[in-house]
Amino acid sequence: MGAPRYRAADPATLIADSLGTLTALFDRRSSQTHLVAEPVPQILAALSGEALDADALLATLSQDHQVDGDLATINARLAELVAVGLIEAL
Repeated sequence: MGAPRYRAADPATLIADSLGTLTALFDRRSSQTHLVAEPVPQILAALSGEALDADALLATLSQDHQVDGDLATINARLAELVAVGLIEAL
């Protein structure tokens, strides 16, 4: 079995509002508001298209969003985002 791939929730289900260094995300499906910091908005943007595994996500974040990080950090953020329902593991 290969590495899990991840996909973000449909962008239409989220309302985002920038609060300076934080972003408030209201999830219409759960009626929950999440306060997130970088790189979470960039992760959601990268996963809004095709599903990516952690390695491909890290490459996309580095190239397209100028986000630095390591695989352990990306995997930790992915686990958190799955737990709160903002992304799903495939």
